[in-house]
Amino acid sequence: MGNKKFILNADDFGMSKAVNRAVLEGYHNGFLTSASLCANGKAFNAAVNEIIPECPNLGIGVHLNIMEGRSLTKAPKLTNKKGKFNNSYLKLILNSNDPQFLEQIEYEFRTQIETIMNYTKVDHIDSHVHTHAIPNIFKITAKLAKEYNIPFIRTQYEEMYFVPSIKKHLNFKYPPNILKILLLNSFTQINKKVVQEYGLKTNDYIIGVGYTGLMDSMTVEYGLKTLEEDCIAEALIHPCSYAVSHHKDQHYNEFLITQNKSLKDKINRLGFELTNYKNEY
Repeated sequence: MGNKKFILNADDFGMSKAVNRAVLEGYHNGFLTSASLCANGKAFNAAVNEIIPECPNLGIGVHLNIMEGRSLTKAPKLTNKKGKFNNSYLKLILNSNDPQFLEQIEYEFRTQIETIMNYTKVDHIDSHVHTHAIPNIFKITAKLAKEYNIPFIRTQYEEMYFVPSIKKHLNFKYPPNILKILLLNSFTQINKKVVQEYGLKTNDYIIGVGYTGLMDSMTVEYGLKTLEEDCIAEALIHPCSYAVSHHKDQHYNEFLITQNKSLKDKINRLGFELTNYKNEY
């Protein structure tokens, strides 16, 4: 009997009421098993007071965010004068050797973690736009995970795979995503050593980088088909419970993943057990 585990995780929990609703519906009416909560999200209070109490077995992670919205601390190297984050991913990489810059990141991360842990138990850490994958920032994240007894930290190794859809590849989103895979896979090689150093745990594979902005049930299915050995695989989605426009937008498509009973059956037939991080430690 194999030991293949699959976690379907909703990133950006707490960012908006539409995301919160997607988490609630994905948990109760679908097979969403896990969600990562933004401490600085506009709907954070609703998430912790209205949604989490209704989802007792949902795994909850900290979705560290230094890319969007307001900081919870005074962090002039990370924000503009109004306290809103204003660093690009490239700028974060370039500044990740600056001790003062890293000090402000650590204080902000610490505050976000404590804000969430005041309300709920936490079983994993990840981040908005994979900022914690940057090696020097990852070291801070691992240090804090150890300190706050958070067992899992996300890494971003993704196997290259292709879905049989021309539309998924002939667009402006897919080519940059290939570069993201190469960058994040290289970071993961460094970061997995840090995971071991701190005695933490991590997922073996991620699904959702190569098809960022293009995720649907097909991308999840074909991603899992590439994984034959025992592993923990996490698919990250950004669900929204309704289409913002008259046309189904991408976030609504990602919500529909959680509702797809046929996909759930395929996942089981591929030998994967649905789980979350809190059930794996």
